Amino acid sequence: MRTHLPKRKHERGVMLIEALLAILIFSIGILAVVGMQGVAIKDVAAAKYRSDAGFLVNELIATMWIDSVNVNSANYAYAGSGANPAKLANWIAQVAVRLPGAAAWPPIVEVANDPSGGAEVTIQLRWQTPEEASKSLPEPHLYTVVASIHANN
Repeated sequence: MRTHLPKRKHERGVMLIEALLAILIFSIGILAVVGMQGVAIKDVAAAKYRSDAGFLVNELIATMWIDSVNVNSANYAYAGSGANPAKLANWIAQVAVRLPGAAAWPPIVEVANDPSGGAEVTIQLRWQTPEEASKSLPEPHLYTVVASIHANN
């Protein structure tokens, strides 16, 4: 004898709801991946600017070590405004090209002469990305290095 099972009306459309939930969860996952990619790209750009700042500062310090006999306030000091020393002209131009917004935030090079014939040099590089400038952030990024340079006589 055959018995008929009653139809389950309350289970209609369950498969559709499960499929829609699966699509929703998948979409949220894809949006999260896209968001992480955007943050990663921004972080890579920030790391590049920090690396460029380090390279530029090391380049100037190396130049000063090569010219250690002439390291003094007259030859290398620059307060970030006014006429720049001739020995820094090319370096300041490179800073303006390689770091975004560095033209608005010029580098500062302080030279404190040491009675022993050397100098303590403090170099500050500042930059601000266009996105940060559009948000009117008050302070730029700052990279500071202090080095002692002494002439070998």
